Amino acid sequence: MSHVVVVGSFNVDHVWNCATLPRRGETLSGRYHTGPGGKGFNQAVAAARAGADTGFLCALGNDDGGRQARALAEADGIELRVHDSAQPTGTAGIYVDEAGHNTIVIGAGANADLSVAWLGRQAPALAGARVLLSQLESPLDSVLEAMRLARAAGTITMLNPAPANAECLRELLAAADILTPNETEFAALLERHTSHRIDSDAIAGTPDAQLHRLCRTLLPRGTVVITLGAAGAFVSHREDLLRGDDAPFYRVAADKVEPVDTTGAGDAFNGALAAAYAAAHAHPFAGHVRFANRYAGLSTEHVGAALAMPRLAVGD
Repeated sequence: MSHVVVVGSFNVDHVWNCATLPRRGETLSGRYHTGPGGKGFNQAVAAARAGADTGFLCALGNDDGGRQARALAEADGIELRVHDSAQPTGTAGIYVDEAGHNTIVIGAGANADLSVAWLGRQAPALAGARVLLSQLESPLDSVLEAMRLARAAGTITMLNPAPANAECLRELLAAADILTPNETEFAALLERHTSHRIDSDAIAGTPDAQLHRLCRTLLPRGTVVITLGAAGAFVSHREDLLRGDDAPFYRVAADKVEPVDTTGAGDAFNGALAAAYAAAHAHPFAGHVRFANRYAGLSTEHVGAALAMPRLAVGD
């Protein structure tokens, strides 16, 4: 039985490292490399390398990218369940500047073929997991189906509402036990689903009590974890469901690191948090967030996405 099941995307990443991010009409020289990525696969690799028995449900093309995904999943001990697609395996174009900041453009390819009907046939795998982790690089109705099937079986549902420009439906929020936006995603969700607006750059400096009220407005019945990059993370629980914590809201500081590439940091955090929570859900949630922060920080000290995930198991 998989402790963590991830439903999501696999992409072949094409990455250019350059001094600054290109502006409109600008041509820059840089260094190129390619490797595996996609939010779903990144998170699955992070969960597996953090020590969780991990399953990954995705759609792949019959091409070199698809074969790469199968080989890499086998190498990390990930149980792969694949919807075969006639489209090419997904791709991403990524620019990374010398400070480690990035911009990304995604071509969904096979990821767009992950269907509701196929996911319905994976119900036993979803029901057997302790934590289901999903993102929004796959068709939203399919993500919702996976979350509903998992929750109906008592599996904890964890939604990373990324990328920020995805249309995160109210039904998806309602199906999430744990929501893990970054600052940009949190601001976008508030604007879409509530009457509140906040500048994403102001979130890290917002007083805790005010941030908690905003989280409760957005997800009244669940836990919200806002990832704040170098500022760590903010956690907001429902008042009567503290997940082992002593307080309904608090911050967890980030570890000090020397980042060289932040491309997969959010995915590292999510995969590690899912692994930690699945391993010891009765333990205080704050400890799981601290582990996820540490794991994400270490991931930024290496270039790449999936391959940059550290081998640091829960409890190490």
